[in-house]
Amino acid sequence: MADEAPKLIQIAPKDGEKKDGFNLVTERVVAVNPESKQLEVELLAYDGKTVVLDVAEEALEELQKIKVGDGATIRVVEENGKRIAKSIKVRPKDPNAARADAMLLDLRDTHWLNRKYAAEVLGELKDPRAVDPLVAALTDDVGDVRQRAYDSLIKLGGPSVPSLIPLLVSEEDEVRQSATEILRKIGKPAVEPLATALTDADDRLKTRIMKVLDRMGYKPKTKEPTKAELPRLT
Repeated sequence: MADEAPKLIQIAPKDGEKKDGFNLVTERVVAVNPESKQLEVELLAYDGKTVVLDVAEEALEELQKIKVGDGATIRVVEENGKRIAKSIKVRPKDPNAARADAMLLDLRDTHWLNRKYAAEVLGELKDPRAVDPLVAALTDDVGDVRQRAYDSLIKLGGPSVPSLIPLLVSEEDEVRQSATEILRKIGKPAVEPLATALTDADDRLKTRIMKVLDRMGYKPKTKEPTKAELPRLT
C-alpha cells in the first residue's frame, strides 16, 4: 500500500455548494485488500501516484467484485482524517484496451499464427504498451511475425523510437537493418528523439544515429562540434 498519498482536493461549481464527498475516477486499481477493508488506486492527475482508501461497510460487497487493473468510479468522503469509499463502481473497459490486452498475451503464444495476428492487430490499435513487445518480436523465429512487428512499429510511430534506437548497434544484421528502416519510415516524429539520443550515445551509436538522420535528409546544426542539437530539414 502507498506510504504517502497526495492531497485530494474537492472541487465544487463556482459559487456552488460543496456536496458531501466527491467522485474519484481512476483508470487502474493497484491493490485490493478485503481483509483490511482497503483499496489502493492510481491517480492519473497526480502523475500516477496512488492513494489508499478505507472502504465503508455499505461498499464491502462491491469491494469483493473489483479486481487489480480495473478502472472505477469511487464515491469518497473524508471522515476523521480518513478517506472512506462509500461506493465503488467498476467501469466497463475500453473495448480497444481489452482487445490490446488479449493481443499482448497472444504475442507470446506458442503458435506462430497467433503471434502473427497479434502483431498485426497491435499496430492497428496503436496502443503504446505494445512497443516493447513488438520490438522483441523483431527477433521472432518466424519471418511473418517479424514482418508484422516491423509494420506495426511503423504504424505506432513516435512512441516506438526510443526502444528502436539501441537496436541500431545490434550485433544481428537483420535487427539492425530493421530498426534503421523503421526509423526512416516513421520519419519526422523520429527526428527529435534521435537527436536527443546523440547527447548520451557512445561513438558507435552516435555514428549510426547520424547515418539514419542523414538518410532521412536531416542535418544536425553544428554551432558547437561537441554539442548535439535538434536537426533541421535540408
